[in-house]
Order: sequence, then C-alpha cells, then structure tokens
Amino acid sequence: MKKFLLLGMLSPFLVQAQWHVNILGGFSNYIGDLQRRGYTTQQAHFAFSGGLQYDLSAHFSILGNLSYAKVGASDAYSNKPDVVARNLSFQSRIYEGNLLLEYNLLDLNQHRFTPYAFGGFALYHFNPFAFDSLGHKLYLRQLSTEGEGLAAYPDRKPYNLTQIAIPFGGGIKMRVTDNVVIAYEIGLRKLFTDYLDDVSTTYVDRATLLAARGPDAVKMAYRGSELKTGGAYPEDGTIRGNHKTKDWYYISGIRITIGINTRRGVQEYRRRKGVYDCPEKVY
Repeated sequence: MKKFLLLGMLSPFLVQAQWHVNILGGFSNYIGDLQRRGYTTQQAHFAFSGGLQYDLSAHFSILGNLSYAKVGASDAYSNKPDVVARNLSFQSRIYEGNLLLEYNLLDLNQHRFTPYAFGGFALYHFNPFAFDSLGHKLYLRQLSTEGEGLAAYPDRKPYNLTQIAIPFGGGIKMRVTDNVVIAYEIGLRKLFTDYLDDVSTTYVDRATLLAARGPDAVKMAYRGSELKTGGAYPEDGTIRGNHKTKDWYYISGIRITIGINTRRGVQEYRRRKGVYDCPEKVY
C-alpha cells in the first residue's frame, strides 16, 4: 500500500519531468595489441545504441542505454613487418548496458549549440573469435591460446567474458526543434582486461598447448606459419602481446534525442527565448 501511495505522490513530478529517447548510430573500434592507433576508422564496424534520458536540470542529465557494437582487427593491416609475420586477427560482438551522468556546458533552452561531456558505469559482454585458413569460425577463449586455465601455467587464469567498464566521452549538441536535439559524440570505454582481442602476454609451449587444447589451439595461437614467409611456432615465453596496457573500445556517431513529454520543455524554451502564445480573443 505504501508503494502505491508513494508512486501516486511522485507521479505528477514524473509526468512533468523531462524524459527523452536517445538513438545513436555510428561505428565502433578498439585499441589493443592488434590495433595500436588511438582513434581510427580503419577496420571499424557499425554500432548503435538506444535508451532513455532524464534531465535533472538544464545542465545535468542521467542516461541509461543499451548498445551493440562490433570490434576487430588483423595484423595484416600493420606497417610493422614483425607484427604482420605474427598474422593474428580477431573479431568480437559487444553487448553493453550503461548508466551515465551527462553535463551540458550551455543551456540548450538559451543556446542552439553546446559542448557536453559524460561519464559513468557499464557492464559489457564480449567473446573473441577468428576464422582459420579454411574459413572455420573458432572462439578463442576456450582454446587457451596463452595458456589460460592450464595446469602448467597456474598464474594465467581464464578471463571473464562479462566485465565492467568505465565509459566517458563528449561531443557537441545542436537543437533542431523544440523537442529534437542532434549531436555528434565520441565515447571511450576504459577496460580492466587485456583479452578483448585474446592477445596479452607470451606464447606457451606448443606441446603443452596441443595436449591440453588440441590442434586448433596451436594453429590459432601462432598463425605465422600460414604465410609463405612465416616461421616455426615460437618458443615458450616469446613475447606475443603487450600485457602492460589494457584494451579499450570506443563508439562514435550521430545521436538523436527526442523529447517524450515536451510540453513543459517547450514552454520553458519559449519563455527563455521571449516567445509566448498569444491569448485567445474574447468576443
């Protein structure tokens, strides 16, 4: 009963609150052992997200979004001969839910444009895979390409496929109509794993990996032998990735914000602009 009374007391405020729908379409990419560039559209993939926004004030908003992205990279695109010779590649679909706090530098009820920034918390799921030379799709985590989960390498634990991230970024907004705002934004995700691309530390012993996970694990751990100029499987302990830095992924694109209940927002916008509805004539 108390819950219903509380909902009844809050409902007038919720109805009058500024709620919006956010839709974003753009591209996604990642930064890691197979893609060292800080920001690039090379090997980018399509991404989109949607969610709700609640305005706390003219400057602050809370957003909740669900996002889909895809990331991937290949050593074949590198300009470093030793990286090309490694011949690794990966792809992964990413499913993300986030909760963000957003800050507008300027009040869009008074200005048409404003820079903005956001930050918050995200939960995401990934699962890196690659295609072998015959076109077979192989999920990499279960192959333990760097010895994760093998008794011979007790310090290398299997990585979790669902993890937390810290999303942050910014962009610039433009008011199009009273209840529609369009923006361009870039959102980075700070991760706490170096295995988004399944590459992090060193090669493990070939015989040990073969006995524990089979021939698919060996061929996906080192793919230089697929090249005409490739060499033999590297010795145990040879550097495979850079474990000192974690991986990142980012999403950038065009965001459209549409007001759900805009009557109050339109009135406020017009009031601050000095535009008022003419009173009806009385005859």
